[in-house]
Amino acid sequence: MEDDRQLADATSRGLRSHNFAVDLAFDGQAALDKTAVTEYEVVVLDRDLPLVHGDEVCRRLAGGRTRILMLTALGKVEDRVDGLNLGADDYLPKPFALSELVARLRALGRRSESAVGPTLTVGDISLEPHVHRVTRAGNEIDLTPKEFAVLQELMSSHPSPVSAEQLLERVWDENADPFSNVVRVVMVTLRRKLGTPPPIETIKSVGYRLLDT
Repeated sequence: MEDDRQLADATSRGLRSHNFAVDLAFDGQAALDKTAVTEYEVVVLDRDLPLVHGDEVCRRLAGGRTRILMLTALGKVEDRVDGLNLGADDYLPKPFALSELVARLRALGRRSESAVGPTLTVGDISLEPHVHRVTRAGNEIDLTPKEFAVLQELMSSHPSPVSAEQLLERVWDENADPFSNVVRVVMVTLRRKLGTPPPIETIKSVGYRLLDT
């Protein structure tokens, strides 16, 4: 959530190049609207947002499962303390290096993963989010970040199905073309890598469901 559109656009492009799914909001009300319908893993929050100030956005989001990284031009120690006291999990002053932002987001992501449990298991498939590791019947499977994220969504939702639209929203971002076949393409390669018996069921007009294999 950043009111400087040029900075926000450049940062989002950089994060997407590191396989992050990124949604943008340019004011505090838009940030609250987006977080009301989507549970984000981490929110990068500018403190000086218009309409609803970033401090108020932070207060409303603090305490939930979403981690908050406060991003602001105010870099004094007292400013950082204020941001953390508002409920932010981390604080990064501007200007910043993309590499540091990426490292901090990954660290916050690991904290989010540990809060919901270190390992997901369905049938003979196990997924460890904090070390990006998947095994089936004890055999390790090498997945791309998108394949890993899709499998994690299927395992987290098990035994309920997940629609292609939900996968686009959670694994890609709001810029993903809803008419594209990216979900189907990733599902094909994911199924192939997971092997037999096939662990992913396609439910017509509903979505995909992970089976207890």
